This record gives sequence, structure tokens and C-alpha cells, in this order.
Amino acid sequence: MLWAQRAQHDSWQFPQGGIKSHETPEQAAYRELTEEVGLLPEHVELIASTRGWLRYRLPKRYLRYGNKPLCIGQKQRWFLMRFTGKEEDVKLNLHEKPEFDDWRWVDYWTPVDEIVFFKRRVYEKALHEFAPLLFPEYRRKLSNKKNR
Repeated sequence: MLWAQRAQHDSWQFPQGGIKSHETPEQAAYRELTEEVGLLPEHVELIASTRGWLRYRLPKRYLRYGNKPLCIGQKQRWFLMRFTGKEEDVKLNLHEKPEFDDWRWVDYWTPVDEIVFFKRRVYEKALHEFAPLLFPEYRRKLSNKKNR
């Protein structure tokens, strides 16, 4: 999993971003991937997206009341993509104010342990939804639970 460190912060997360009014969620995912980590559509293969929207709310202490509009959380559509490029295709310095200043490859479940606490449930939901697509044994484990 490509795991990126937010610029001038200790926190790590997946690339993400907003959807412009003229975009589909998939188009926005490709645009954000290019803007934030320099990857073009030809550097990835789309595997899946979450069935629905995943939401989280910001804790009150993280609300920035001076910002307009006030952000109280996010509604997200997640996309699972396979990296097909080369490591040198990842470029964090394409903009004057980059979103990230470092990146690394991590094991599948590492992000759940490392993400800021208020996003953890969303990360768990998305990764659990995608896991059967990547790990056949995960699918068997789920079907065994249903058959009990």
C-alpha cells in the first residue's frame, strides 16, 4: 500500500481529495492521485471502489472555525488501485505546496494502525471491503463465519 506523510506533519494517510462539480468520483480519484503523488492513470490499474460512501466526523478540537466553509468531516468514496508503474513515477514535488513530503510501501493493514484515530473506522471499513479481492483466504474466512 502506498502510504504518504502529510507535508510538515507526523501523520500518514492515503492520497485523497475532493470531487469537483464536473467530475465523477473515479475522475476525481485519478486527478488527486496525479496532483498529490504524481501518478498518472497509466501508472495504476483500477481494481474496485467501495459500494457506497464512507463518512467520518472531525472531533470538535479539530474544527477550524475560521475556515469557510467549515469542514466538520468527510464523505468519501474509496478506490483500490494496483500500482503498475515504477517507483520513480511517484513524484511529491509537482506543486509549490505539496500535500505530502514522504511516502513508503506498507503492509495492507498497517494504515488501520497508523491513521489518526477519527479516520480509523473508515479505513477499517474500506480495507475490509477490499480484502476479499486481494486475499482469497479472507473471503473463505468470511464465508465460514456466515455458514455457522
